[in-house]
Amino acid sequence: MFTRRKRETPGLDTTSTADISFMLLIFFLVTSSMDTDWGLPRQLPPPDDQTKEEELVVKQRNALCLKLDAENLLTCNGELIDVENLSKRVEEFVANSADDSAMPEKSEREVHLLGRCKVSDRHVIIVEVSPKATYDAYFQMQNAVVAGYNHLRDELAQNQFHRSYAKCNTEQRDAIALVYPQRISEQALDEQGGEK
Repeated sequence: MFTRRKRETPGLDTTSTADISFMLLIFFLVTSSMDTDWGLPRQLPPPDDQTKEEELVVKQRNALCLKLDAENLLTCNGELIDVENLSKRVEEFVANSADDSAMPEKSEREVHLLGRCKVSDRHVIIVEVSPKATYDAYFQMQNAVVAGYNHLRDELAQNQFHRSYAKCNTEQRDAIALVYPQRISEQALDEQGGEK
């Protein structure tokens, strides 16, 4: 009688698998875009040991006070406001196109590429947020504030350079940012709703 012999299946040769994995890893690292910044651009204060206590006096007309409380209610100079209307309010405040005496003062300056123009460099947007406010409400408020600045900068870029602010070169963007600088001061509120 014939006996049937079982055939053994040969093992897989995995010697080149590590090389291929390494090459794929290098390929994806080289071709991936990792220079994109996400989030809110903010300049943080220096560490406490380098901080000098300095009281900055801001005229009432130059300050726009935003408060976000623990219930996510947003107020602007003591009045309730929706996030949808906040960017328009920020635009009107920063631009002060009518030179209203109740709105921020402007100074006249020589700005590279733009010549002599009125600059909104004395305003400050004071943001006070309760630690119990949700991140979503905080993020929407910050987005609305930044959208107000971006709209003003876009309008100026279109008028002066006939392109959007995003499409301007670095020199043009710097000139526009001098006219409408982002001046935002953030503070945390304590449990009772006052400043910490």
